[in-house]
Amino acid sequence: MKIEQIYTGCLSQGTYYIESNGEAAVIDPLREVASYLEKAHSDGATIKYVFETHLHADFVSGHLDLARQAGAPIIYGPNAQTGFESYSARAGEEFPLGALTIQVLHTPGHTIESSCYLLLDADRLPIALFSGDTLFIGDVGRPDLAQGSALTTLDLAGMLFDSLRTQIMPLPDNVVIYPAHGAGSACGKSMSKETSDTLGNQKRVNYALRADMSRLEFIQEVTDGLAKPPPYFPENVRMNREGYEQIDRVLKRGAQPLSPQAFEAAANQTGALLLDTRDAQLFATGFVPNAINIGLNGQFAPWVGALIPDVRQPILLITEAGKAAESLVRLARVGYDQVIGYLDGGLNAWINAGHEVDYIPSLSADEVATRLALDELTLVDVRKPGEFAAEHIDGAINLPLDTLNDRMAEIPKEGSVYVHCAGGYRSMMALSILKARGFDNLIDIAGGFAAMQQTGRFNTTNFVCPATQQ
Repeated sequence: MKIEQIYTGCLSQGTYYIESNGEAAVIDPLREVASYLEKAHSDGATIKYVFETHLHADFVSGHLDLARQAGAPIIYGPNAQTGFESYSARAGEEFPLGALTIQVLHTPGHTIESSCYLLLDADRLPIALFSGDTLFIGDVGRPDLAQGSALTTLDLAGMLFDSLRTQIMPLPDNVVIYPAHGAGSACGKSMSKETSDTLGNQKRVNYALRADMSRLEFIQEVTDGLAKPPPYFPENVRMNREGYEQIDRVLKRGAQPLSPQAFEAAANQTGALLLDTRDAQLFATGFVPNAINIGLNGQFAPWVGALIPDVRQPILLITEAGKAAESLVRLARVGYDQVIGYLDGGLNAWINAGHEVDYIPSLSADEVATRLALDELTLVDVRKPGEFAAEHIDGAINLPLDTLNDRMAEIPKEGSVYVHCAGGYRSMMALSILKARGFDNLIDIAGGFAAMQQTGRFNTTNFVCPATQQ
């Protein structure tokens, strides 16, 4: 028997490969499916099932390509409706897998069709629960993402309460919980960085599994403080429900090397968004004018989804050498399939062809502290509201990065604007967007809030009682 968690950090997403006696199942596969087929081949196994815990909103699943290549059925829980051939299992239905059995637990709440898959050993003892977006480590799935449902967020939160208490909490404490996501995903509020745990421990530490919690208390706590869902979520749900283009075709179309002249012509003819996936500090020293920076070295795909609202937007890529293919795959994971090419030779080729470059000035935290001591400065902090509340520089304006497109008017165009996040990744995204929108008075604070704290030269405010900080 083999249970393998395949965790993708930039999406905070867990796929599961289970194998027993030459039969394998894959749960919630990513869009690029070759690795699952290779695992099965290495094990001498046949992929018998492709299970989906629900219709995902935060990534495009690989269910269609994997089912086609493996010759396996796509299985959802009850109430799933798709535009392709799939099987909607009954609550409690069982699927044999070698010496093991996979049992369907219908757990509506995150979505109507949300289901968990309970793994039973050869003696029919429960050993693992693949909990999808129903139960996370330290949290539960948000109940406001069901697309096209007449049910309200409160209705779904109530269903989630019932699902947890009737389907999951009665299971043995030694059952291992394997969720679909961990910290960083927008599918929950406060997930742990851990990616698995026992149910018994979660009953002790997960606020949503408190035995003394009433239904009303649960609904209030689960729905309190939910951030607005990223704008790409509905389109990913549509693609997962109705189908999508094969990833091989998407990657082939995007992998077109373009000379600087051809790149410039394509940008002018198509109105494509210029996406630079290089490291933030490298981007700051020089970039193609109007390019947006979202670096591959962070949570690339979720930030693409948060900052580029239209997945159908044509995209032209600028990458570090050898990173075009990786950029294409990671864009396709969240449904951004309309890449039309990349700048062959990168920024150096652009410069050598005599084209103009832009840059963003960067100052050290010490230099900013010196300037602040002499004059008032406009400080823009693009961290999340919770980060800002925990501690921030006195006088800073909090404009969380995912709200920047809607709140740009709050940033003055007169006088220098100093921008920071925690360490520099998010602030460069913000700076690149502002630069492309015509702001010329921008300065990056190198190292972000962490570097500013280390100087000991900034006055800070803490809105959160130390005893309650997490």
